[in-house]
Amino acid sequence: MKKYFAEMIGTGVLVLMGCGAAVFAGAGQPFDSVGTLGVAFAFGLSVVAMAYGIGSISGCHINPAITLGVFLSGRMSGKDAALYMVFQVIGAIIGSSILWFLAKDSGSTTTLTGANGFADGQATVAFVAETVFTFIFVLVVLGVTAKNGLNSFAGLAIGLALVLVHIVCIPITGTSVNPARSIGPALFEGGAALRQLWLFIVAPFLGAAIAAFVWKGITVEKDITAA
Repeated sequence: MKKYFAEMIGTGVLVLMGCGAAVFAGAGQPFDSVGTLGVAFAFGLSVVAMAYGIGSISGCHINPAITLGVFLSGRMSGKDAALYMVFQVIGAIIGSSILWFLAKDSGSTTTLTGANGFADGQATVAFVAETVFTFIFVLVVLGVTAKNGLNSFAGLAIGLALVLVHIVCIPITGTSVNPARSIGPALFEGGAALRQLWLFIVAPFLGAAIAAFVWKGITVEKDITAA
């Protein structure tokens, strides 16, 4: 059970810190001090911190899309993958509940939870963006956590990859590439965030599945280690 609880804690921290930066200090918020770049780094640094904090316990997926990619790559069992995802979503809900409590009287004019969303008529663009950027992100994860990958620098590489993805994708969807990160905030945000939530579940899973397929096709690795 320890690895499942580690995933819950890690995902909660990711949502609280990353979405918290968007709520309190992102562009257009009451304390606009970091902007898009700062929010991108908040998500990336959260992953780096958790990778070195809980990586030895669970592998620090803290993202159902990564877990799906790892499972489809043959690195973990279906049971573990399912339980990882359940605890990741629980962690995201806990992180979002804390953020909502802290932000409900903050004066934010756009979001209290950092929920993802897209403009009217932009569903196709949003779907393609989330699929493509999740593909890139998960492919990086599979590569650096492979047996012949840069394991000692995996946390840093993954965190920086997430920063890059956020820099480009924030203007389009707010950047999900992580179904749990979208589910937690949407439950507290309600409205359009809930109506559009399907996209931030389906597209990242599709991108992760493509990444796993591509990775298995291009890797020469025979004995793949668990992430």
